[in-house]
Amino acid sequence: MKKIVIVGGGAGGMELATKLGKKLGKKEKAEIILVDRDATHLWKPLLHEIAVGTMDEGVDAVSYRGHAIAHGFHFRVGTVINIDRDKKHIILAPMKDEEGVEFLPATYLEYDYLVMALGSVSNDFNTPGVKENCIFLDSPKQAYRFRNKLMSLFLRIQRLPEVNDAARIAIVGGGATGVELSAELYHAVTEFHNYGFNVVNTEHLHVTLIEAGPRILPALPERISAAAHKELATLGVSVKLETSVVSAEAGRFITKSGEIIEADLMVWAAGIKVPDFMKDIGGLETNRINQLVVNPFLQTTRDPHIFAIGDCAEYTQLNGKRVPPRAQAAHQMATVCYQNIVALLNNKPLKTYQYKDHGSLISLANYSTVGNLMGNLREGSLFIEGRLARFVYISLYRMHQVAIHGVIKTGLIMFAGKINRWLRPRLKLH
Repeated sequence: MKKIVIVGGGAGGMELATKLGKKLGKKEKAEIILVDRDATHLWKPLLHEIAVGTMDEGVDAVSYRGHAIAHGFHFRVGTVINIDRDKKHIILAPMKDEEGVEFLPATYLEYDYLVMALGSVSNDFNTPGVKENCIFLDSPKQAYRFRNKLMSLFLRIQRLPEVNDAARIAIVGGGATGVELSAELYHAVTEFHNYGFNVVNTEHLHVTLIEAGPRILPALPERISAAAHKELATLGVSVKLETSVVSAEAGRFITKSGEIIEADLMVWAAGIKVPDFMKDIGGLETNRINQLVVNPFLQTTRDPHIFAIGDCAEYTQLNGKRVPPRAQAAHQMATVCYQNIVALLNNKPLKTYQYKDHGSLISLANYSTVGNLMGNLREGSLFIEGRLARFVYISLYRMHQVAIHGVIKTGLIMFAGKINRWLRPRLKLH
């Protein structure tokens, strides 16, 4: 029986493991193994909501083990540190307990086909002091850390309002993460006010969004950027454009012009990269941000038995543009990778991957959503905002849920969510 190992349980990895488990695992045509360092799956675009407490990860997180049992694949907790292509196995790092004591040595996991779906992490571009003083909002663990610090700031204001006039939060990076987090913070303040923090209001929140380029959301159309900028300014966010941060110290950023931006909570969201251990891993071809270079079938250029999908893969389209690191790209790659692995097992031709840009949406909490839709339009794109854009934005998450749970279970999850709006607090305070 062929063994297919998937490393990384993000959007692409989870969807791929689910599809292969249903198609091959349940029928015992292949053994499917998903490897991830965490025990639960969370949709990464929602991390900013978890960070401020407007989403309860205890409700939305999916247990890898439970999901694996229900969908015909196996799950292994572990962190990959290398690939031995000659022996066709991956090497998992030793596991340690909370005290740092090793309880499981390095282990090996064999594969016939390997899929790398590790996703990405924040790129600090080796800026001095960033690792030591900033939060990188790229994992649930970092989101919890942000929430705990935010709670402490608001509690301090509540207890000592005459001493602490405001919570100063500085976010470096005007991409989707930085913009959505900035807006979500103002939404959270109104909720905090309703849960015992009666002293705290929007006047006690000073958010500074720092972008090195001439506009926020540089990867999206200018009209979306302008609309988002206007909404942020209305909320009270201080947006600093063409401002490069050259270093970070405890409680402040220092810009190229010498300006000092003080902050109680510092977030770095200015770019992505694949973890450094992936550089030339197993002798495979990687680029400057450690992405694995893949061919049109999503196979790595130096080994057809190893695939890469999502943020950790670099694929250049026929028009010369690289596929952007977005959830929709990970979803599309997972679908094609699934089809190609099944084709390989059945000795059938492989399918070429073609990226389809369906547009982009930026959530500004409950205040607004802006974006553009593409796809069946004959030319250009359709700009949308307000309730329609918010509905479409939420639908993207529902589509991901359908991909891993199916239509019926997703419908039940939505129904349960409606009930929870009445039974559970709107803000997670722990």
